[in-house]
Amino acid sequence: MIEMIVDRVQVSLMSQHRLVVLRDIHEELYLPIWIGQFESEAITLELQEVDRERPLTHDLLKSTIQRMGGEVRYILINNLNKDVFYALIIIEVKGETIEVDARPSDAIALAVRLRAPIYVEKAIMDHAGIRPDRNVEPEILGLPDDMHERGEGGERVDESKLSAFADFVDTLNLEDLEDEE
Repeated sequence: MIEMIVDRVQVSLMSQHRLVVLRDIHEELYLPIWIGQFESEAITLELQEVDRERPLTHDLLKSTIQRMGGEVRYILINNLNKDVFYALIIIEVKGETIEVDARPSDAIALAVRLRAPIYVEKAIMDHAGIRPDRNVEPEILGLPDDMHERGEGGERVDESKLSAFADFVDTLNLEDLEDEE
């Protein structure tokens, strides 16, 4: 098992696609996992330490486990089948270890709330892990398959259609904005 941390949550600028990027704690090795909107928000809110008026689902799960005398020992991303990741939440209750099947996004959202370790099976990292090229810009590391260059239906965006917008942005004079202040 390889211990990981949440490196970042990324949102596509062109669609509603989101992913969480895990990073090996010992080396520059990443694992991007596609996740849903609600799970990405649940992870992000906790990482940013945003106060919530009422508990979210993952907060409720955390409270339930704790109130029952359990402790989440760690989560484990343990399987990858047909590009779908699987995870387990490992809980200890009264000396007994319980494994609960979970989506990785839910398990990660719970782990960040409890500060529980996140592990990934080595075979999964060997297959799906990304070791970034040193010449790649840091803000796009770990993006699988040109995430920012796809339309809402997953089709590639024709960059020539964006040229009018690019021309407009290139003609902006930011000094003009400073004069108005």
